[in-house]
Amino acid sequence: MILDRFRLDGKVALVTGTSRGLGQGIAVALAEAGADIALLDRSPASRTAARVEALGRRVHAVQRDLAAATPAELESAVTEVVETLGRLDVLVNNAGTIRRAPAAEHPAAAWDEVLAVNLDAVFHLSQAAGRRMLAQGSGKIVNVASMLSFQGGITVPGYAASKHAVAGLTKALANEWAGRGVNVNAVAPGYMVTDNTAPIRADEARERSIADRIPAGRWGTPDDVAGAFVYLASAASDYVHGAIIPVDGGWLVR
Repeated sequence: MILDRFRLDGKVALVTGTSRGLGQGIAVALAEAGADIALLDRSPASRTAARVEALGRRVHAVQRDLAAATPAELESAVTEVVETLGRLDVLVNNAGTIRRAPAAEHPAAAWDEVLAVNLDAVFHLSQAAGRRMLAQGSGKIVNVASMLSFQGGITVPGYAASKHAVAGLTKALANEWAGRGVNVNAVAPGYMVTDNTAPIRADEARERSIADRIPAGRWGTPDDVAGAFVYLASAASDYVHGAIIPVDGGWLVR
């Protein structure tokens, strides 16, 4: 039955940035589909862990600061998940950060932090997880892209650069790994009600101008994107490789 192909029973998923917002929604959605969940954060995502456990799934917290973690520390995080939960089938690179400042005055430290979290950690975690997935002949890696994987944005040069790079990395890894049983894809959320967009939403005129440009007529929520992640983590997407799927209320086609 087709709905059975969306199930994740017996799978283990590692999700980054899960304390709130999109990451929490993704982790809970994967658990609802049947997966056991590893939560990678700077500090334990206790609320998310409680929601996963309430679904009867196993959960394990992995503590790493993606702004400072070395490749070896991210490799050890993946090893910890495998040793604790027995395997690794899905990696969702959700964690991200944004720093706003005009390009001419953009601090070097802000640029470095954004690229470390949004790109470097994505590659090193994908590399560590990918090695195990290639060895077992199966696995799903789902990256979080952005509308700024397609557009330039304003006062967020590091974020735009990193999200363009995530789209390119998704395609590059898919080219190498598709024939070996590992799917690498990305979801590009539109304008979402999250902490990252709080400064924009606080500007009433700008918030309204964005909502008016979205054909769906509203900002998105974590529930709006959850299904795309379950799809890309499941057997239903086995022939999907290197895709960047917008979930944006129609923003890109306006």
